[in-house]
Amino acid sequence: MTTNTGRHERDTVLVTSGTGKTGRRVVERLTALGLEVRSGSRTGDVPFDWQDESGWAPALRGADAAYVAYHPDLAAPGAPEAMTAFGRIAAASGVRRIVLLSGRGEPRAVVAEEALRDAAADVELTVLRSAFFAQNFSEGALLEDVRAGELVFPAGTTAEPFVDADDLADVAVAALTGEAATGVVHELTGPRPLTFDEVAAELTRATGREVRYTPVTGPQYAAALEGYGVPAGEAAFLAGLFTMLLDGHNAAPADGVERALGREAKDFTAFAREAAGQGLWRG
Repeated sequence: MTTNTGRHERDTVLVTSGTGKTGRRVVERLTALGLEVRSGSRTGDVPFDWQDESGWAPALRGADAAYVAYHPDLAAPGAPEAMTAFGRIAAASGVRRIVLLSGRGEPRAVVAEEALRDAAADVELTVLRSAFFAQNFSEGALLEDVRAGELVFPAGTTAEPFVDADDLADVAVAALTGEAATGVVHELTGPRPLTFDEVAAELTRATGREVRYTPVTGPQYAAALEGYGVPAGEAAFLAGLFTMLLDGHNAAPADGVERALGREAKDFTAFAREAAGQGLWRG
């Protein structure tokens, strides 16, 4: 696709979940580089729905590369089967390079990774195993908690090296364009681990309003999600996933961002200040 001289061919890249947290950032960066970008989503110009395989082949036809972000998570039931089907279609469509968003420390996600690798054996696959996004506090499930001044989550006292979604998007684009190592696994985190109590303190300083952390159990969190309208099965899956991820095995930071980009990963303090400056927690 590219060389390391900075010259880019006018390749065509499909970005699945192109309006999502990472997908839209990847779309913006690829567009700025002058590549042909197909932003795939349920309601966009390029129809793409992980629950409707009929749209995958048209979205992939003629694409050179793809950024794959599976919803709701690569560890979810059905993800390996979806990756098998997607991989076969991508290979048959002539796709040469895939960058896959995965979860750090998620054994079930690794099963889905391998399913894609096996189904698209001749396609170069780069995997981004990501820590918990800092942006979950500013544009995700925990946004309203921050605005209300109380983070309710099943994290206990475990620390997590939150990664900035902009850093992840930069690595994804570097891999898609060949400016970072390809065909490998990049483990992406922020530079230091923080507990949710420490996150609450960071958000308090950034917003100028008190934010506190209230720990709950996995079942309590699942019930809360159902109260917000999340289907029971998905709520149970998400609560179980978060409880597993935040049991301590992911606490140590990795240097994947620095290795891929040649610079340090963004710290949570910088993220919080920027988000507060953009008014993301007003409301």
